[in-house]
Amino acid sequence: MTTYRIDNAVVIGAGTMGAALAAHIANAGIQTTLLDISPGELLPEEENKGLSLEDPIVRNRIVREGWQRCISARPANLFSPEVANRVTLGNLEDDFEIVGNADWIFEAIVENLEIKQDLMARIDKVRGPKAIVTTNTSGIPVSQIAEGRSNSLQENFLGTHFFNPPRYLKLLELIPHPKTNEDLIEFMREFCATTLGKGVVLCKDTPNFIGNRIFSIAASIALAYGFDNGYSIEEIDVISGPAIGRPKTATFRLMDLVGLDISTHVSANLYDAIPGDPYRELLRHPKTKDLMAEMISRGWIGNKSGQGFYKKKMVDGKKEFWILNRETFEYVAPVKPRFDSIGQARSKDSFEEQLATLVYADDRAGKFVWHLLSRTLAYSASVVPEISDDVVSIDKACKWGFSWRLGPFEIWDAIGVRRSVDRMAEEMVEIPAWVNKMLAGGSETFYQKEGGRVIGFYDIDQEKYSPLAKDPKEISIMDMKAQGKELLANSSACLLDMDEAVLLLEFNNPSTANAIDEDILLMLNHALDELDKPQWRALVIGNQGKHFSAGANIFTMAVAAQQEDFEMLETAVSAMQDLMQRMRYSPKPVVVAPFGMTLAGGCEVILAGSRIVAAAESYIGLIEVGVGLVPAGGGTTATVRRLINPVMRTRNADVLPHMQRAFEQIALAKVAESALQAQEMGYLAAQDRIVMNSDYLLAEAKRTALEMVAGGYHPPAPGKIWASGRDVLADLKLFVWGMMDAGYATEHDGVVSNHLANVLSGGDLTAPGWVPEQYFLDLEREAILALFHEEKSIARMWHMLQNKKPLRN
Repeated sequence: MTTYRIDNAVVIGAGTMGAALAAHIANAGIQTTLLDISPGELLPEEENKGLSLEDPIVRNRIVREGWQRCISARPANLFSPEVANRVTLGNLEDDFEIVGNADWIFEAIVENLEIKQDLMARIDKVRGPKAIVTTNTSGIPVSQIAEGRSNSLQENFLGTHFFNPPRYLKLLELIPHPKTNEDLIEFMREFCATTLGKGVVLCKDTPNFIGNRIFSIAASIALAYGFDNGYSIEEIDVISGPAIGRPKTATFRLMDLVGLDISTHVSANLYDAIPGDPYRELLRHPKTKDLMAEMISRGWIGNKSGQGFYKKKMVDGKKEFWILNRETFEYVAPVKPRFDSIGQARSKDSFEEQLATLVYADDRAGKFVWHLLSRTLAYSASVVPEISDDVVSIDKACKWGFSWRLGPFEIWDAIGVRRSVDRMAEEMVEIPAWVNKMLAGGSETFYQKEGGRVIGFYDIDQEKYSPLAKDPKEISIMDMKAQGKELLANSSACLLDMDEAVLLLEFNNPSTANAIDEDILLMLNHALDELDKPQWRALVIGNQGKHFSAGANIFTMAVAAQQEDFEMLETAVSAMQDLMQRMRYSPKPVVVAPFGMTLAGGCEVILAGSRIVAAAESYIGLIEVGVGLVPAGGGTTATVRRLINPVMRTRNADVLPHMQRAFEQIALAKVAESALQAQEMGYLAAQDRIVMNSDYLLAEAKRTALEMVAGGYHPPAPGKIWASGRDVLADLKLFVWGMMDAGYATEHDGVVSNHLANVLSGGDLTAPGWVPEQYFLDLEREAILALFHEEKSIARMWHMLQNKKPLRN
């Protein structure tokens, strides 16, 4: 039983990383104090105000400015502006006693060993006996930072290397040193995974740990080969991005994002730290080194200076990113290079097949990919067991830290280990002995599979496959399918058995971001039919794609509206409403597990659930106005029920400010930037849950469903909804007119908004009152059908389909 707990934290260092760390710890519900040094001299504006270095407003200037930058940043570091109330600011001179009461003391100051050691000495004098002390160093040996401190501090000290921005990047490298308490390692592994939502990888205390070590060398391989062989910056980015399972930032866009100054600093530090590394000289490849030095001397260090390898230009009123010609140092227009091998690879069904096709292709793209991947794979194997004892941790670090689709050893399996090793040997690439021994022993892959699911990995010490440890908090849909748990499937969804008499409805049409279509609705209907059978206790709706559901299938609607098939549209809208109502009043619990984009029709699905268990990173909203429509699958009705009904149960309540809020939320297509913000907007209720780690989402949804069954769940009784009537409708229409008159809304925005106002207010009733739900559902249906007749709404739908952005017509 662990004796550790974290109820409050102190983060020391209010730079970009330290402030963002304080924000994310506060996101997790933990009271946090952010400290930094007090300034040594006054600013001119402070002198003009007659302030001195002793004034509190001056003494907290550095921490205040760091925090202000943090909360102003986009994408947002905080789940909601309200979270800022959990963070207290202070300075290291006046407020250091707070450190003595902290459960977790987190150092995130400048990367300087002497300064870090001095801070640890101060911390050692005041910390509580069980206080956890960690460092966010990205390269300094963790053991050196704690050197010379008390046994108590050293036993409760380790590295916690988050990746920036910590809210969004999943990887957390946990770096113990020889004296770290084993109980602390297990506590922090569990705490950071569950409470902070991180993917935790245990690292050895080696230079740059795992993620940055592999990434730095891989990037150097790409630059050296690309520059030596005459590839343009644009060509390298086209080849080294999504085509090989990496983000769109690829190579040079990522360097611009990080900053050339920082990239150069990291490479220089790593070079000095790995004197015996055979790939070390790539970090100082002459062409790379000279180019970076020239760009830094010109101040072209990336996004923060306005130009780096790319520079934004406006051409004919449109934004373009021009690319640096490294020979002339002039920026040139993009040419959008194409490669036959990339096109051929895309025709393959699985990503693994795509990668194998591309890596062995003989054109410029294929040659680049082969060189980059083969050397990266060989290097990754060469640092085992130096940086990690197992291949799994290296793969996780690269996927979670840099959003790679596959880690190095998963890539190696995809392209064929033996085939690639034979070719590497022909090219005199040094293959680590343990890889050759693995192949000689008959193990052809790094991962062992059974029925399509991974069950083991090649254990270098055991020289055989060892079982892959499964986190009991995770449920894998892929594994469920491999175990024959699929009950029914169509092109967009499937129904599975989660065990313990719980069903899972999975949306699985990634090409449409799981847009709600006829097949999804058919499968939902089948799921509810199946749920009615006595052997089932509950239903979970969720998936493990990129998004829960990005809306409804507007292509079908646009075609039908253009062809004036309004009868079909009315039937479809009615069917959607009926199905959502059936789900809402299911006698057995239906738990919905949203994550990522949960928009329009996807939002309406979760609003019909018995309970919502949402990933913290859920972006929820009713955005139908963007395509000239209004929510008509029960979404507008649910908004009134959730935001207006509670208010109007209070005698003499004023409905207008609450109605204004509901109206603006839908009319302005507001999207919650987190599940917490969705709860503030009313999309999640107080009893709904938020899960920090999305890997645990389905398991938590299933657990919630079973708890509801055990608690004797009964569906809500059919209730009534408050119809505000004509006076509120008039107020909303006046607001719409004002927006149009001021030029903030087009004439057609007004048409759409007035239809929305009519639904939200309950129509042109002479007196307000409580009405049946069906009354509002009918208003929804009438509104959307009227808008299907509007040419400008049809134009908005087609524009969204063709351009992926709304049309203001």
